[in-house]
Amino acid sequence: MSYPQSQQWRSGRFENPPEWPRRPGMRAFLRWQLSGRPGLRPAGFRPPQIPNDGAELRARRKPPSVTWIGHATLLVQAGGVAVLTDPMFSTRLGGFVRRLAPPGVALRDLPPVDLVVISHNHRDHLDEPSVRALGPDVQFAVPLGLGAWFRRRGLQRVIELDWWQSARFADGAQVTLVPAQHWSQRSLGDLNASLWGGYLIEAGGARFYFAGDTGYPAAFREIGRRMPGIDYALLPIGAYEPRWFMQSQHISPEEAARAFGELGARALVPMHWGTFRLTDEPLDEPPRLLRQAMGADTDRIIQLAIGETCWGGRV
Repeated sequence: MSYPQSQQWRSGRFENPPEWPRRPGMRAFLRWQLSGRPGLRPAGFRPPQIPNDGAELRARRKPPSVTWIGHATLLVQAGGVAVLTDPMFSTRLGGFVRRLAPPGVALRDLPPVDLVVISHNHRDHLDEPSVRALGPDVQFAVPLGLGAWFRRRGLQRVIELDWWQSARFADGAQVTLVPAQHWSQRSLGDLNASLWGGYLIEAGGARFYFAGDTGYPAAFREIGRRMPGIDYALLPIGAYEPRWFMQSQHISPEEAARAFGELGARALVPMHWGTFRLTDEPLDEPPRLLRQAMGADTDRIIQLAIGETCWGGRV
């Protein structure tokens, strides 16, 4: 599926292709919020965590690796290149929703970061304190329409990308923005004023696909066709209930398994679960449902704890 630039704007807003499911509006959101949502389940839940002071990440920069820092924040490394996804290091989301576990690696303990990719502008994926803390010397890749937000904050090293558009960065590595089925908004007046997407990151002979936030069907099959040989598919598995409201914007664990097959990737690294309580499913449910959905291919799941690293496909 392509997304030609001439079709990206209608009334000054970005849109998903018309054949994809449409996101429910404000009336549906209020119906969900006022429907008697369940509390934290299970009570006292804490996601699995492994201490990581970053020393091995700083020392071993050549082998392909993926480290889960929490939520949609991961560090991927290969060939001496380090890429950080959707950095979220704050203790609370938007000042209200508290983390259920601290970041798996402190920002100060990361190896030198060559590129930061931002999937879209929602506050759990674009956290202003974290972005500011990374500083003006870091290179950012963002979807169309989001570059001005960075430049207003003194972060001038920013590349804007359209779907299927690529850019080179450190040591010949390449990043490509790929389609996602989602939306964007940070304030009342900027609904869909910037694009959203996932990324295909190529470095050191390894290919990493970072989905960001997305519903289904999105363009998983097309991504796999255009960019074969994905080594690691970093796929969200949380924030999916209630399905009648979330299905157009967040995949379920069962859909993550289906997307993994369509991508043709070698290994699935689950993310976007357990760090914040955003929706209604039990917080410990996503990994269980993913294992059930993967069936005989469960050995292709790299189930990381927060702070854990897989090296060359192994933890």
